[in-house]
Amino acid sequence: MESLFDDSALARAGGIVRPGVWHLPGWLSPAAQEWIVARFFQWGHGPVPPHRTHINGHPMSVQSLSLGWHWSPNRYSKTADDLGGAPVAPMEQWLVRLGQNAVAEATGDAQRAAAYLPDAAIVNFYDHQATMGMHQDADERINAPVVSLSIGDSATFRLGNTENRNRPWQDLRLASGDLLIFDGPARFAYHGVTRIHPSTAPAGCHLGAGRINITLRQTGLQAI
Repeated sequence: MESLFDDSALARAGGIVRPGVWHLPGWLSPAAQEWIVARFFQWGHGPVPPHRTHINGHPMSVQSLSLGWHWSPNRYSKTADDLGGAPVAPMEQWLVRLGQNAVAEATGDAQRAAAYLPDAAIVNFYDHQATMGMHQDADERINAPVVSLSIGDSATFRLGNTENRNRPWQDLRLASGDLLIFDGPARFAYHGVTRIHPSTAPAGCHLGAGRINITLRQTGLQAI
């Protein structure tokens, strides 16, 4: 049985999870969460709508869309070549600023934050049955922070080691509004989502059900 209260009502510790990983619970305000959910529905009407990316011939359980660069397994492109070749929607500058603010606040490193110029956003929607297997974010050509934002129902996020998909790992509960950053020694840690917890989202975010996850990346690529 799920809690009668959304996870934002619970006291949760934040800060450094391990070297290179920061978790800031409730970093996005309720108003910001509501605004981003509205943008999410607008993105859904963009040139490349939410879709289930195929990996080794099998569709992922999450639905994804991209801004700035289209992600498909092992590559980025400016057109969705695996979905008919439509151009990817542009990266939005408020997301760049949001990413810089996130890095500055979490790490306390103003120089690192100023140098962070995310040019891709991968937006995933998880319904209550969706999961994501352990993987590395290793398609970028520059070692820059990965900024992850959660909105909606809570998720069990599994943070592993940098060598393989096996133990050691640790599970974190990410709630609506939470910020997670991995960088430095943890930049290439394997990670995944093992469960979505129904009925844990704050009513004010207006998502209804499920979870939105936005990850900001700096690809190091140049558009042709």
